[in-house]
Amino acid sequence: MKKALILLGCPESPAQTPLAIYTTYRLTEIGYLVTVASTPSAKKLLEVADPDEHYVKNKMDIETCLDGLEEGLYDFLVGFVHKDAAVSYFVTFYHILNSKSLAIVFHREKEKLGFFEKTIKENTEAETITARAYHNPTPIRVRLDRALKKMEEL
Repeated sequence: MKKALILLGCPESPAQTPLAIYTTYRLTEIGYLVTVASTPSAKKLLEVADPDEHYVKNKMDIETCLDGLEEGLYDFLVGFVHKDAAVSYFVTFYHILNSKSLAIVFHREKEKLGFFEKTIKENTEAETITARAYHNPTPIRVRLDRALKKMEEL
């Protein structure tokens, strides 16, 4: 079975938690065993939103996850990027895993959005989807669905 790793940083944006659960659902639907690596606060939100682990079955701390990380461990990396630290985490995990990768870049401010997207593109060859979003997950979900559909067709 193919394995995917989803990175979640600070859960400041209300859109991140439902999108993480949705992304896990969609990846599982297309045949991935999904693990979510997150900050402790993002993990708590996932536990409250999905208490019976219907969607997010495998969770780990994003810091300790780095200890055993190696190339080939995951087939697909998905990173939620809406802060400077999230950019750094995504780029770091991207270079360690050397796998197919998707950066989901979102922010409410157009300038930050552009900066994060530019930094990801300058430092990786990951596919990037970008949406101006904070509270409303729909713009990100629509782009995510398109990216995953395209991936399925390959």
